[in-house]
Amino acid sequence: MFEIVSGKVQKAKKVVAYGPEGVGKSSLAAQFPRPIFIDTEGSTTEMDVQRLPKPSSWEMLKQQVQWVKQQGNRFGALVIDTIDWAEMLCVESVCATHSKNGIEDFGYGKGYIFVAEEIGRFLNLLQDLVEVGIHVVLTAHAQIVKFEQPDEMGAYDRYQLKLGAKTGSRTAPLVKEWADIVLFINYKTFSVATDKDGKKNKAQGGARTMYTTHHPAWDAKNRHGLPDELPLEYSRIAHIFNQPAQGVTATPTQPPVTTPPAPASTPPSDSAPAVTQTSADAQSGQTAGLSPNIPQSLRDLMTQYQVTESEIQMVVSVKGYYPLNTPIANYDPNFIDGVLVGAWSKVFEMVQDAREKTPF
Repeated sequence: MFEIVSGKVQKAKKVVAYGPEGVGKSSLAAQFPRPIFIDTEGSTTEMDVQRLPKPSSWEMLKQQVQWVKQQGNRFGALVIDTIDWAEMLCVESVCATHSKNGIEDFGYGKGYIFVAEEIGRFLNLLQDLVEVGIHVVLTAHAQIVKFEQPDEMGAYDRYQLKLGAKTGSRTAPLVKEWADIVLFINYKTFSVATDKDGKKNKAQGGARTMYTTHHPAWDAKNRHGLPDELPLEYSRIAHIFNQPAQGVTATPTQPPVTTPPAPASTPPSDSAPAVTQTSADAQSGQTAGLSPNIPQSLRDLMTQYQVTESEIQMVVSVKGYYPLNTPIANYDPNFIDGVLVGAWSKVFEMVQDAREKTPF
């Protein structure tokens, strides 16, 4: 027997907010309920928000998302600022995994297929947050492209997500389809001043505006009956996000902190070990104990999981990649990015197994 459910179902929302740089995307996202930022480009340093350390690898970004999920209802929204910089981490990871110098080296568009598949898995990971009642907000930059209708004469400029600049990329359509709400944010031009000869001179006006529905000149959508245009004010859309999702109990807002304390005892998912967040001082001390010549992407993961250089050397030597006493800084960069960072979950499992076998 199947249970029939009728009426609206209150769930957390998936939002994409994109527009030109400096228009106010991050400031808008900061007003969502109890937000936690993953600042992929380091642009929120002047904002009073809670944030996780800037991810230096695609694997680190995924582990941070997993950690947010483990916090239950501590956070009301996860903000990834921006998804186009996150895409660059994804491309770097795909290239390192397949020992390619660039995405075009795959040939026949295969690289873009690998990236699209990886982005699809990442969106599924974000969907898991939505299922436990956490809103997900992806900010993105906009790019202007020349668009030509196949059945009409002429072409015109339109704004699109700045994802996958090449025509073979499939990232932007995936992100748009995944989102419940796509907001295009821009400065609205009220008029164009002309000179005495009637020629166009310059635009006048500039009120920051949210566009909520599709237009030939931009992508946007919503399922909540919003007006086509709204001032860039969170209060105009707050009613959509302030309703508690099913099965989620709201908690009071906690004071902002730069680095969240250690995670709750919620067991991690099978796909990734728990992310241990220590204080900023502890992290600095742990990083200081590692060789500064270790690439940042690997050093960040080692610090985050409190893994020593000797433990990495042991795992690598057991697998026969390098002799035991070879410094990590001497490993091939492609090996570090493609194996140690790209398959960090498996590397960490081997470290944990070795720790359990080591007699006290």
